[in-house]
Amino acid sequence: MQLDLLNEYLTKFKVERSEDKWISFYEAVDNFQTNWDLQADDLVQMYNTSLHSMHSRRWWNREAFEPKRVMLAFMKLEPDFCKHAFRDLFDETKTIDGRVERFVFYCGELLDLLKESSPKSKIRSHYHDKEYQMPFLYLALKYPHQYAPYDFEGFCQFLGKVGSRQIPPTHDLERYPKVIKTLSNMLNKEEISSPYPGMLVYEFISFVTGRDFPL
Repeated sequence: MQLDLLNEYLTKFKVERSEDKWISFYEAVDNFQTNWDLQADDLVQMYNTSLHSMHSRRWWNREAFEPKRVMLAFMKLEPDFCKHAFRDLFDETKTIDGRVERFVFYCGELLDLLKESSPKSKIRSHYHDKEYQMPFLYLALKYPHQYAPYDFEGFCQFLGKVGSRQIPPTHDLERYPKVIKTLSNMLNKEEISSPYPGMLVYEFISFVTGRDFPL
């Protein structure tokens, strides 16, 4: 990334930033932080309450993308398996790429179990493997100081805009959090703040690329 280009975008962002457009995500983070508890007696209700928004459901429910509905079905069928999957995803002692890949694998296993138990079920996808959006959304909701939602196409566009010579041809699950940390430090030095630094970086990336995904 070229420092002069980054500084140019940072200056513009500081003046033109519109935090209001991301209110749906900030609300979702606050709600998740209040309600998420894998020790809850009713795991299904806990998950349903944790992923809730008064402003927008598009983070987990939009056309041809229904991961919340599918995860609720998984939790009704295999609550302990689901708990294990989320505990592993949120275990910061393990590498990020391994956690995300395993979480997607677990969802695939759960989908197979669901098909076996309910052959007439219309659920044919768990959606958590679509561009790794949902694993990173869970991470951003759980650890909003260090993770952000993941938009691979937008990330690559951003790297191109700031003059990076290393634009990943495929998903680089380790690099994305590292870039978030670097950009978070730069935003902090410019005194551009947010209760959730990871989301602030996502705002900045979206500002630079002009992408409003997913809103």
